[in-house]
Amino acid sequence: MSFKGSYAGVGTVSFRDMLLKEQILRAIGDAGFEHPSEVQQNAIPFAMVGQDMIVQAKSGMGKTAVFVIATLQQIEADTEDPCVDTLILCNTREMAFQVHKEVERLGKYVPDVKCGVVYGGVSRAEQKKQIEENMPHILVGTAGRVLDFVQSGVVKLDRLKRLILDECDDMLSDSHTRRAIQDIFKASPKEKQVMMCSATIGKSAKSVCRQISRDAEEIFIDDSKLTLHGLQQHYVMIDEKDKIKKLNDLLDSLDFNQVIVFVKSTERASALDKVLQKAFFPAISLHSALKQEERLERYRKFKEYESRILVATDLCGRGIDMERVNIVINFDIPDTSDKYLHRAGRAGRFGTKGLAVTFVTGDEQKKTLQEIQDRFAVKVTPLPDKIKASSYKS
Repeated sequence: MSFKGSYAGVGTVSFRDMLLKEQILRAIGDAGFEHPSEVQQNAIPFAMVGQDMIVQAKSGMGKTAVFVIATLQQIEADTEDPCVDTLILCNTREMAFQVHKEVERLGKYVPDVKCGVVYGGVSRAEQKKQIEENMPHILVGTAGRVLDFVQSGVVKLDRLKRLILDECDDMLSDSHTRRAIQDIFKASPKEKQVMMCSATIGKSAKSVCRQISRDAEEIFIDDSKLTLHGLQQHYVMIDEKDKIKKLNDLLDSLDFNQVIVFVKSTERASALDKVLQKAFFPAISLHSALKQEERLERYRKFKEYESRILVATDLCGRGIDMERVNIVINFDIPDTSDKYLHRAGRAGRFGTKGLAVTFVTGDEQKKTLQEIQDRFAVKVTPLPDKIKASSYKS
């Protein structure tokens, strides 16, 4: 782990030790957080005093709460002449929806602080009206829709104090999104706090992060440690034609709270969802080909435990927090080790037990599996005939 400061390693044992506002502590208690995770212990003290931050930490360890708590601690809401004080940019619409809910949850006892969310795929006019009638102090959104509102004058960033990039490596690796972020930077004051986080930040992304921040406090967990304790990881060598039968067998035999089945395309997500429903499995699918309202409704159903099996593309591979998921099945192996980490991280959130099973077909996929094992120094072993439920279910 790499740190640049005196707070790191102090070993804060409680949120109260951080001298947070009572309203925030009360909401943290309501949310069921008893003790800060490792990344929260080390990052929140820096973030809440205005320090620029670059944070890489394992999936499921509460990175979102780091910048939400730090923002709520610092923000002084102007109720007479409200303006966007903090802008949080997310890589997907679902992430924007989720982060907005997290701000509302942790800020519920700070009523003067208003939070809004904007993203594409839904009525621009309706979002414009909401912003104009109730200007948010914290605005969460996807880069494209935020830039649209900035360039059209709906949102002004002249008094912005904080800019946060969630899943920063994913956004900065996409040239279109990166340009939008650059334009948003230009429309905001030079003097502002910049916070960036992800579970994976490669060398090129680190370089960009350093360029757009000022003497940022960097908290990185070494790549070789980027795996989740308590998460069992296995693979199955299998022909393509046998995948559906094997998936059916696993869903019949494994004891799951909720399971996410990852596939490589929207077409396969829709098709596999239909196959599972015909076999009477309680499945729904989530992918980018759905209309935005339907995407959010299906996300809500799974989040609120109305459905127990989700067939998804990598749209749900990053950041999406489904606390009841204890099994991830890679029906199609991801094409990069980063994607594998993010997918597997949907199970075993915040140190709980979980199981990840990956279907591997052909020599090329064997190489991908080896790359995953080499990068993260993890043991992905053949799936045994029987697995005790106590080993992957808390």
